[in-house]
Amino acid sequence: MKRVLSLFSGCGGMDLGLEGDFWIHEDCINELLTPHWITERKNQWVKLKKTSFETVFANDVEKRAKNAWIPYFSKRGKTDVFHLGSIVDLVKKAEQKEFYFPTDIDIVTGGFPCQDFSVSGKRNGLKSHKNHQGELIENNSIQHLENRGMLYFWMKKVIELTLPKVFIAENVKGLISLNDVKEQIEEDFKSINGNGYFVFAQVLFAPNYGIAQTRERIFFIGINKSFLTPKLYKILNSNNLNIFSDYNPFPPPTHSPPDQLNLFNNQLKNYTQVGNILAGLKEPEKEKLDQSQMKYSKARYYANTQGQIEVNLQGLSPTIRAEHHGNIEFRRLSKDYGGQYLDELNSGKKMRRLTVRECARIQTFPDDYEFVRDRRISKSDYPLSATDGYKLIGNAVPPLLAYHLAMRLEKIWDLLFENSQENNSNLVQNST
Repeated sequence: MKRVLSLFSGCGGMDLGLEGDFWIHEDCINELLTPHWITERKNQWVKLKKTSFETVFANDVEKRAKNAWIPYFSKRGKTDVFHLGSIVDLVKKAEQKEFYFPTDIDIVTGGFPCQDFSVSGKRNGLKSHKNHQGELIENNSIQHLENRGMLYFWMKKVIELTLPKVFIAENVKGLISLNDVKEQIEEDFKSINGNGYFVFAQVLFAPNYGIAQTRERIFFIGINKSFLTPKLYKILNSNNLNIFSDYNPFPPPTHSPPDQLNLFNNQLKNYTQVGNILAGLKEPEKEKLDQSQMKYSKARYYANTQGQIEVNLQGLSPTIRAEHHGNIEFRRLSKDYGGQYLDELNSGKKMRRLTVRECARIQTFPDDYEFVRDRRISKSDYPLSATDGYKLIGNAVPPLLAYHLAMRLEKIWDLLFENSQENNSNLVQNST
């Protein structure tokens, strides 16, 4: 088992993907390249095999994240794993020996907050107008390192405390175009434990991995030099990219747009289509069990703003964003607004926005993950509104994308590292 410490966990998209053992539409998987990923089949759905990764610690500052994470992951045997609160506060307590992160960690993950880097946000970058708990900063009342845009720095501190073999940090592609932000983050990560990590950064395009949305995210992957085999250490120091390709921690694409399939000797699969992913779902008014499919945004159509388009069932969805109801794309629009699915409207189906479940499916979450839990209906101690569900889904790493990362790391793990858990324990002791 490889032990995972998860930061900025949200509803657990990265956690679920790293662990595997969940259902996904068959179109999302390229069986020609990865037939060994599949353990079960049910109609158009396949179950992905369990990986060797196991989440032993999860953290988020949002209560809605806890309310989503605990009920789902408790079904996977995880209790007392989720820690609600700011990572800034946890690190400070750890430095004062008032709190202890788990030991013998193999991998640290974290999608540090993206609002300050997104092209749709204020673009304040490393100088956010909000603090580490998401509250507005007044009169420079907190230290620079404790604003929301600097939370990657506190992820760095957790890595310094635990010294995992690998870390994975994720954020929006817009981070690249903000002055020297990408370079600063890379250099800060490399400096851990006295320049102790090789760090690689790459933008991954979700459709290339079977995900039916135009999502682009930058991933930073750090590899602990202390564990590397002598052979690989020499290769990485030499910057021989031709040799390094065999050890590249980023997964190769499995899907491609139709007009480029011939470039890959027909081994890649066509991009996954939204319509196939959503097939089989009942209309909200006919659904009686799944509250995530029963709930959808009732916000009216707003011209000339984001989210006011109809998803292309024969193509890709726009990026599922962590937005409020007025920015959720439409499942179908009326003819007056340029809708294309008039046969559906003529059959009595409503003009409406995507349901919470439809957003979750596009993000590759399985249907047994509850994103809406109305306390009046379910009597749950972990309630979630439709607004909560939309935000959690939009903020998440698509589980299937994380699964690709997990399977790539599993493939090269023994090529990368000396098998010495004792070495990890010694490193952590020497760093404290």
